[in-house]
Amino acid sequence: MPRNSSLASAPWRDARTILRATVGVLLLANLLAVGLVLFPPGGSVESLQRQLSTLSSQITRQRATLERAQQHAASVEQGKAAGDRFLNDYFLAGRTAFSTLAAELNSTAVDAKIQPREQSFNLQPIEGSDNLSYMTITAGYEGMYGDLMKFVHALDRSPRLLIIESMTAAPQQGSDRLSVSFKLDTFVRDDGTGMPPISSPDKSANQSAGAAGQ
Repeated sequence: MPRNSSLASAPWRDARTILRATVGVLLLANLLAVGLVLFPPGGSVESLQRQLSTLSSQITRQRATLERAQQHAASVEQGKAAGDRFLNDYFLAGRTAFSTLAAELNSTAVDAKIQPREQSFNLQPIEGSDNLSYMTITAGYEGMYGDLMKFVHALDRSPRLLIIESMTAAPQQGSDRLSVSFKLDTFVRDDGTGMPPISSPDKSANQSAGAAGQ
């Protein structure tokens, strides 16, 4: 009989054990849930909000930096394009520099009704530049004072970048005409066709000058 009583109480002990285990598991699960609420992965809600605010500020600053860099790049491109246009518009090109300038000077002299005389050209490289040179032109003319002033004004309005460095005038004996010598400066660019000789008078220009004055 005692043996039978012991066997009858065993299932109850097993049930209590299972119940205790279940309660323990539920308690552990609740503790884990509370821990996740109080200490979520990655930090608390306040910490995550602070991190999000910091990241938003960094993104805003980086975007502003990128926009400024893009504006600077656009300004550089605009400056380069403007510089290229200036060189193309005002600087004489390569090997045609002598003949182009001589023809323009002679045509301007004819329009002003003065007589061209000797012309000489001298080309020197500009230090620090690979494709730009400095040209000096010495040109003589004869004419009336008013006509010579028309010539000077025409040079001043020339589409070329012509600089009158000096001008000397002397009256001709027994005449109301003047002999004037100009020293002009301008610039030449290498447009890929090569450059004229560094220092050389343009004989064909002199011949054209003589022909224009006849």
